[in-house]
Amino acid sequence: MLYGICNLSIVPLRSEPSDPSEMVSQVLYGEHFKILEKRKKWSRIRLAFDTYEGWIDNKQYLEITEENYKDFDAKPFDVTADLIEYISCENDQLTPIVLGSSLGALDFLKHQYDGHRITEKQPKEKLIETAYMYLNAPYLWGGKTNFGIDCSGFTQIVYKLNGYKLLRDASLQATQGEPLSFIEESEPGDLAFFDNDEGAITHVGIIMKDNYIIHAHGKVRVDRIDHTGIFNAEQRLYTHKLRVIKRII
Repeated sequence: MLYGICNLSIVPLRSEPSDPSEMVSQVLYGEHFKILEKRKKWSRIRLAFDTYEGWIDNKQYLEITEENYKDFDAKPFDVTADLIEYISCENDQLTPIVLGSSLGALDFLKHQYDGHRITEKQPKEKLIETAYMYLNAPYLWGGKTNFGIDCSGFTQIVYKLNGYKLLRDASLQATQGEPLSFIEESEPGDLAFFDNDEGAITHVGIIMKDNYIIHAHGKVRVDRIDHTGIFNAEQRLYTHKLRVIKRII
């Protein structure tokens, strides 16, 4: 088994080993992974954080040893807390990194970071404050940053910034936590899931107080939510049909 780590800011994770292929997610600075298959130009990887799989360009990561991989796995929680910051390299060059980047491999990569960081689990009330840091970020399929983010990437990174792990896709996140019987039982920070006409869960957002929800739909936005689903006041229609509400914390 081979292992790797992302030493760049934001790297696309693709469904197939080619540049035009669909971006299914992104690998942020400091995230480590197993290399399941290595070809001349591409590697299929499984991320340590959420076990998500995809293809990454061989030029956009560094190989590490199994010992390194286990060491990074054992590192305490440590991620960036600023929207964008810089790491400095041995040659004094600066590299920008985004909110939620992992800092456990700084010494290994011989990088320095002087910005704000989050090193312990935060109270549930902090989730909504964190979510607002992404307000108006444009929707991007597979995105996980303020420069572009999808619905499950948004919920995953918000939870990550508060010390909790969510799986990557909405349908996977819906397998986590405890279901609530009624929307009235929900608290700010709980997750609401929505399905399509075929019954497949395709959307997720974070419950706020007073029957509001923050979610990524066109952009990260705040809308009303009720037993039917999400109501968009601008369009004067329901955009998503409610399936279930889950309590993760």
